[in-house]
Amino acid sequence: MTELDERSWAEAIGMYERRHTIAKVTARKHEDWALDVYTLMRGDTADARGWRVNDPYAGEPERRDNPFHPFTVLPSGPAKADEFRLRVFEISRPSARRLLVALSTPWLDVERVVDFEESRVGLEEKADIVLSRFPEGSRFYANTGRNSADLDYYKRIASCTEVSVYTWDPGLVLVSETEVGMVWSFIAW
Repeated sequence: MTELDERSWAEAIGMYERRHTIAKVTARKHEDWALDVYTLMRGDTADARGWRVNDPYAGEPERRDNPFHPFTVLPSGPAKADEFRLRVFEISRPSARRLLVALSTPWLDVERVVDFEESRVGLEEKADIVLSRFPEGSRFYANTGRNSADLDYYKRIASCTEVSVYTWDPGLVLVSETEVGMVWSFIAW
């Protein structure tokens, strides 16, 4: 596997450039990781290590009035953090790997990618780089429903619990002892 550094990180999250996907990491400052997700949702949040952030909404007019656009479920305090946590469910590291790949696909649906088998290895390597920033013992949370832990993310994702202005916004929260990350994709239908 490629070693994690600033360059490999930038290449890995580059897989989200072709989608409306926010991918970034902040330092863990709260015992309750959901409060750190609130920090991530703010558009001007820099990476904890100063590394690349993928944020297609940077500089968009909607952010002038609302620095949290497109997010609407903001875990800004204990009660709101509880509300946010009700929308996400813990998944395993292998599931997180597959979800990271799925979130990079054009329709957020691996089954609709005609040449997926040709690109699979490269996408999985990039997902492994993202995951390598979150060592063993880290936890992963998806907003893909109560059965998130049992889903095969290489099959169509049938549901998600929205946290944004969009009708479809599957995402992943990555939590270690020192950092919290998010990879969140958006489709407006």
